[in-house]
Amino acid sequence: MNKDTLPLVPRARVVLITPELAQEILRRNDRNRTPDSGVVNMITQQISNGDFQLTHQGIALDGTIEDGKLLDGQHRLLAIIRAEVPVEMFVFEDVPPETFTVLDTGKRRSGGDVLTLAGEKDTMLLAATIRHVHLLRTMPSGAWAGSKSRITNNELMEIFRENPDGFRDAVRTGRNLGNCTTMIPTAGATAYFLTREAAPETPTGEWLDGLYSGANLGPVDPRLAFIKAMQQMRGQRSQRRTNTRAHVGIYIKAWNAWVANKPVKTLRLQKGEPVPKPVRIRFSE
Repeated sequence: MNKDTLPLVPRARVVLITPELAQEILRRNDRNRTPDSGVVNMITQQISNGDFQLTHQGIALDGTIEDGKLLDGQHRLLAIIRAEVPVEMFVFEDVPPETFTVLDTGKRRSGGDVLTLAGEKDTMLLAATIRHVHLLRTMPSGAWAGSKSRITNNELMEIFRENPDGFRDAVRTGRNLGNCTTMIPTAGATAYFLTREAAPETPTGEWLDGLYSGANLGPVDPRLAFIKAMQQMRGQRSQRRTNTRAHVGIYIKAWNAWVANKPVKTLRLQKGEPVPKPVRIRFSE
């Protein structure tokens, strides 16, 4: 293997990080998340009190300390600036940029943080949508709680990369459904993604127009039944996790009935009833 093609090996050394150096490194911080002021305050207090200790948790750069972009450690750098005290810490140089999905900082990265670093928008809803799609694929009748329901940031990004445009479209639609029908946006985005995944060739303009406006819908139109179901569920005092599953289930029931041209007056998902699978064939015009 040519030495020019060898992968970079991260190097670690202890460096005295002054407030000036911290400021310079942060100027190259174009990939990190919005800092958490509470975490910065906590570390600042530790530094000011002399309690901050040299550990493996330092800063990581994708190049050298002179020119690399910051991958990890912005909370610690901000705290040094705020405390106006130089601190010795490990500096890891030449860290591969793709490792940002598993890096830890003073605060654990959420799925939304990882998606933000990847340049996505509305990332909290996007992350929640990806997680719920995963849950409905892997444990549709499960409790959606505990260790089995968790998803790592790497898994989240792998699922997102399977259909990034589909997830982005689902998030936009989920927001609109939330605004127009009081549906939980996560449920709307998840349900829309699953129906589009099941029937990608099925036109959805007429379907969504009816849900958004509610205009000119007959008394047995599944879209009207869905709108009424959302209105009835609004304000019900139950766990949001349960409501999300119910909203997804009712949406898919309405979709399946609409696709089959089946009249429906009322819709609900009974307690313990599994979320139905979306049908794959559009009814004939």
